[in-house]
Amino acid sequence: MTAISGAAPAPSTRSLPWHRGGFVPLVRMHSVHTAGDALVAVSLAGTLFFSVPVGEARGKVALYLLTSMAPFAIVAPVVGPLLDRVRSGRRAALATTFATRAVVAWLMSGVDGFELYPLAFAVLVTSKAYGVARSAAVPRLRPAYLSLVAANARLSTSGVVAAAVAAGLGAGVVAVAGATWSLRLAALVFALGAGLALRLPGEVNSPDSELPPGTEPAPPVGLGDHARTAVLAAVSLRALSGYLTMFLAFLLRAEGGSTGKLGVVVAAGAAGSMTGTLVGGALRPVRPETLIVTALAIGAAGCGVAAQAFGVATAAVAALGSGAAGSLGKLSLDSVLQRDVPDAVRGQAFARSETSLQLSWVAGGAIGIVLPLRGSLGLGLATAAMLAATASTALAFRRSSR
Repeated sequence: MTAISGAAPAPSTRSLPWHRGGFVPLVRMHSVHTAGDALVAVSLAGTLFFSVPVGEARGKVALYLLTSMAPFAIVAPVVGPLLDRVRSGRRAALATTFATRAVVAWLMSGVDGFELYPLAFAVLVTSKAYGVARSAAVPRLRPAYLSLVAANARLSTSGVVAAAVAAGLGAGVVAVAGATWSLRLAALVFALGAGLALRLPGEVNSPDSELPPGTEPAPPVGLGDHARTAVLAAVSLRALSGYLTMFLAFLLRAEGGSTGKLGVVVAAGAAGSMTGTLVGGALRPVRPETLIVTALAIGAAGCGVAAQAFGVATAAVAALGSGAAGSLGKLSLDSVLQRDVPDAVRGQAFARSETSLQLSWVAGGAIGIVLPLRGSLGLGLATAAMLAATASTALAFRRSSR
């Protein structure tokens, strides 16, 4: 099967070897992005903004879910259209997201208490803006021998590794010198990212001539059937992630589970996410539609195992399956949007898809904190929902293919 091509015209670097093309600089830049964000997260891990212990009342957790939606109120209606208007300056836009976070992280190192809130919010917004711009740029720098799924997977893998290393380093800095110096280190990392963004190949930019003079990009109304179905499937997987995160946390606590048991489930979810990313990058060229249906089935299977006999081990299996399915689903969705959505409105498409994904995570988490805390019931409902999503997605893809 041949590799799936991107929607953008093939730039000259797409046929160059890996070490001479434009994709490696993109990987390096993305690794720096995840490292900087990890340092900020570690620095703020003990503050009220990021501290949401499992033992808190359900009302406070629900408030956290609503707070997590705040950045997307700006990303979808503002950032997406703005990035589409500066496609010819995409390098500068990416560099701006880094430079802004560098300044904000440095300012955060000198404040405490309530003043952290607007600064942390600025970091979240610019981080999401970076994600939208980076996703829109992938098809223009992807080498021809990599499918879109594989290219996205390699970016994700490099980001996970960089974040893990940076988190360990940041934790050490916090323990020795305090969060102030960890934030200053994050500022330096973001400054490095701004330089790397400016050094990306010129092919990352889209020529203004792709739109008629004097016109502005229109909202991406009327996504193709495949794209709409892919978004709905990814929304189902993200809702499952939010649901399991909240439901399993409260359920294990209600059953007298220790922090160590919860840590096992969390580690299983992280391992599943990493496994899904690695598998996505190692697969031979495969249609993202096939991959996302497979991801839904994996999520259903994991929940089904836990529904049969709930315990810490089976809860870990459900988390493992959900993590792997979520990674595969996100890789597939990004690939479909990069393949099918025109470059002129790709930023808006990604901004709206990211908002939909976050909304679904919040909705799933909300269901997880209000359901009765019975393992067989909660996991059984999740299994039924994922089986229905698997069947409906497969049928929708088949209809649109015909």
